Amino acid sequence: MAEQGNQKKGNGQEQDLNQLLKVRREKLAELQANGKDPFQITKYDVTVHSTDVKEQYAEYEGKEVSIAGRMMSKRVMGKASFCNVQDLKGNIQCYVCRDDLGEDTYKDFKKMDIGDIVGIKGFVFTTKMGEISIHAHSVTLLSKSLQILPEKFHGLTNTDIRYRQRYVDLIMNEDVKDTFIKRSKILAAIRKYLADEGFMEVETPMLVSNAGGAAARPFETHFNALDEDLKLRISLELYLKRLIVGGMERVYEIGRVFRNEGLDTRHNPEFTLMELYQAYTDYHGMMDLTENLYRFVAQEVLGTTKIVYNGIEMDLGQPFARMTMVEAVKKYSGVDFDEIHTLAEAKAAAKEHNIEVKARHKKGDILNLFFEEFVEEHLVQPTFIMDHPVEISPLTKKKPENPEYTERFEFFMNGWEMANAYSELNDPIDQRERFKAQEELLAQGDEEANHTDEDFLNALEIGMPPTGGIGFGIDRMCMLLTDSAAIRDVLLFPTMKSLDAGKKEEKKAASLDAAMNQAAEVLAQQLEAMPAAKAEPVDFSKVKIEPLFEDLVDFDTFAKSDFRVVKIEECEAVPKSKKLLKFILNDGTDRKRTILSGIHDYYEPEELVGKTCVAITNLPVRKMMGIPSEGMLISAVYEYDGREGLNLLMLDDAIPAGAKLY
Repeated sequence: MAEQGNQKKGNGQEQDLNQLLKVRREKLAELQANGKDPFQITKYDVTVHSTDVKEQYAEYEGKEVSIAGRMMSKRVMGKASFCNVQDLKGNIQCYVCRDDLGEDTYKDFKKMDIGDIVGIKGFVFTTKMGEISIHAHSVTLLSKSLQILPEKFHGLTNTDIRYRQRYVDLIMNEDVKDTFIKRSKILAAIRKYLADEGFMEVETPMLVSNAGGAAARPFETHFNALDEDLKLRISLELYLKRLIVGGMERVYEIGRVFRNEGLDTRHNPEFTLMELYQAYTDYHGMMDLTENLYRFVAQEVLGTTKIVYNGIEMDLGQPFARMTMVEAVKKYSGVDFDEIHTLAEAKAAAKEHNIEVKARHKKGDILNLFFEEFVEEHLVQPTFIMDHPVEISPLTKKKPENPEYTERFEFFMNGWEMANAYSELNDPIDQRERFKAQEELLAQGDEEANHTDEDFLNALEIGMPPTGGIGFGIDRMCMLLTDSAAIRDVLLFPTMKSLDAGKKEEKKAASLDAAMNQAAEVLAQQLEAMPAAKAEPVDFSKVKIEPLFEDLVDFDTFAKSDFRVVKIEECEAVPKSKKLLKFILNDGTDRKRTILSGIHDYYEPEELVGKTCVAITNLPVRKMMGIPSEGMLISAVYEYDGREGLNLLMLDDAIPAGAKLY
């Protein structure tokens, strides 16, 4: 009965909402019938913003002003009313009186709704309650809102809706608008600093035949007019260097780049990158520029060089720490790569420290794995990590005194890589050899390796001066300077899975053979939850299952494994790992459980959030990529058509977190 009551209540709320929306449309129709269609108004003269009036009250008191914005509240009290109008900079109270507006106009005002956009003219005064307000003598409806805004005291809190409907998010959450105002100021400050340093802003192609300059998988598209496959750029580097060859000594670009990778709190497939190149300097010059740029931007936007992110203070006013990658690995892992001279010794050290090494990895790759495992999380204060191994730096000059390493640095804050810089390689012969090595990695299955760019090599053969270059992650800079937890919080319109994706999956599922047995249906449901390209009917003749274990397991040992139902609250890709996903789980206790699982080949993080799964919760804690993993999620593994298949075991969402499996 309670369930029926709730259903009736839900239906009633839906009917109420539909009725409210109907009333708004009826009001619009009435206005249009009376020749007062707000959508025919083309302009409105605004003389001031709300915050200007409040901050400069002495200047505006008693004077007539004209404001425009969205009505966020309204109190009608007979012959006089109050409303609150929100504009770009803030909000202000307006006093509306029938005697000032006239009978008909006041009636029109009383019919206006929360969310309507209005223009108000009047004089500035202070109410008896001490609130700075505008005494209106004219109210104009500029646009009729036909939708209902979220309830003002709770605002818009659902993150999925906030990202999809950013326009509502900006209306309801003042701190969100402030974040994006600051983002605009950050970009303006960057441009101001670089202009003062003599840099020229340029634009380079987004559609390219060879997406190079970074280790990333590109998006691919087709250009019909030329009947040619093209890629979206993954970096700005190779074209900007062509401009250095052409004699443009200081150039930079701030632009979107596109990488066909996963979604998590620090990664979006399209993001804003800034790259700059300066002739006749090296990576030390780029360090000085980075330090000065960050200080300038923080002071310009925030008014201080001390920033606080997630409760941790970082001081940009102090000299930034500088250490080599070898020094950093030695400091935090105890392994001294200056004492490791062969690949065999490097592999032995990796094995001793539980670091997974692949056949294609060389000594320099293993040093970088140590750095990722043991060092990155400690680099909270501004730090330059210098002198990367040549194996992971295909576009960088080697150090003359030690050609195993390069003149490269990465800039870190909060454990994040914020910038990447080189003394740029300008030797075309050496560059060709580096491209050749990248092609070999590509042949070995490294999808992020670079292709040879013959036109770029031709440019280097024309001659490029000694050059310093750097790439800045603008979105991460904005995250730090606005204390934003996720990259989506600083992107106005982050990439989201389309809302009709579920309908497409249902259509595919409907085409499955109705005669499939129950096991086939369960597997099909799992496939439907995968990306569309993977959701294909299963040919069970191609499925190979591992034989059942013949050895008996001791019952007491088995009984000690604690299988629990868990709810996936958060899921993100582990940085610099192609396979690992990091799960934050509700296991029915007061604390959240973190488990890492190597299933990124089969699932994207966003499609798993909210799912109900099974985990073993009493396994010993194991570090993976430096992150403690507290258990194991249960998956079904099998061989399909000669390749491994995997399905994460998912349960009915009605089962509560913490339920024990028997």
